[in-house]
Amino acid sequence: MKLFIQIPCFNEEKTLPAVVHDLPKKIDGIDEIEYMVIDDGSTDATIAVAKSLNIHHILEHKTNRGLAASFRDGIEYALQHGADLVVNTDGDNQYFGGDIEKLCRPLLEHQADLVVGCRPILTHQEFSPLKKILQLLGSWTLRQISRTNVRDAASGFRAFSRETCMRIFIHSRFSYCMETLIQAGNSGLRIASVDIRVNPKTRESRLFRSIPQYIRKSGGTMLAMFILYRPVTFFLICSIPFWLISCGIGIRALTLAWSTSGGLVRDHLPSLLLLVISATIAIMFDALALIGDLLRAQRRLTEEVLYQIRKQNMK
Repeated sequence: MKLFIQIPCFNEEKTLPAVVHDLPKKIDGIDEIEYMVIDDGSTDATIAVAKSLNIHHILEHKTNRGLAASFRDGIEYALQHGADLVVNTDGDNQYFGGDIEKLCRPLLEHQADLVVGCRPILTHQEFSPLKKILQLLGSWTLRQISRTNVRDAASGFRAFSRETCMRIFIHSRFSYCMETLIQAGNSGLRIASVDIRVNPKTRESRLFRSIPQYIRKSGGTMLAMFILYRPVTFFLICSIPFWLISCGIGIRALTLAWSTSGGLVRDHLPSLLLLVISATIAIMFDALALIGDLLRAQRRLTEEVLYQIRKQNMK
């Protein structure tokens, strides 16, 4: 049983030694533990520090390609080098490395396929009241989309089984956190949560510059994944208000036609035009739901083919 612990880094020369120091050297049930650094275009001495820490697996991006690309490349590399489990942690030393065994235990006991380390959001002293509310609201929204019970959707401290790694296909360029949960939840993979500890903050996040930007990027990712994985639900929800408007106008028109004689079309032409427009929009959304469902079926076939290719190549 081989475990790969991957650490995406972008200018983390100061914090990387502390991250590596806390990583486990031995875990019951695991024969080999390998450390891997994915350097995402750092301009400091991150790579030199990684080499000085005797990290043998180093992936280097010549330019900054983003956290999602680093995560994806790390997963591919780990699979190619025989990883049975993959743990992802951050290079800024946000998560306590000593809890990696807690992350791996549900996988080793075959109780889960993906394990998320949940931070103490409500008692986290470095989270402002607004950030706590946004974290809880975001996690609740993602649970509805992904059909999971994950309590901390934004946590990047996660453990993946080999099977899960082969079934994950990252599309987002912002972050892998939400996309992997939505993908795993809608693929029937078992997702578990464990409480983990966090270290004092070493720097501000580089994923976003402000709360509004984080909301925009995270919301956009969740919306895109909702449309991608549950198009029928999304487009039918969009069509309902227009069907209600059409029905309301139609019932009003029939009532007026019943109570008056003649002049209905002439006197209520704007309302009837609104009915036609509203019904047309509703039909368009319903058509998009049908098309989206067909595309989803095609995408699932494509992902299954890619999974089988991965599985064959990793033998």
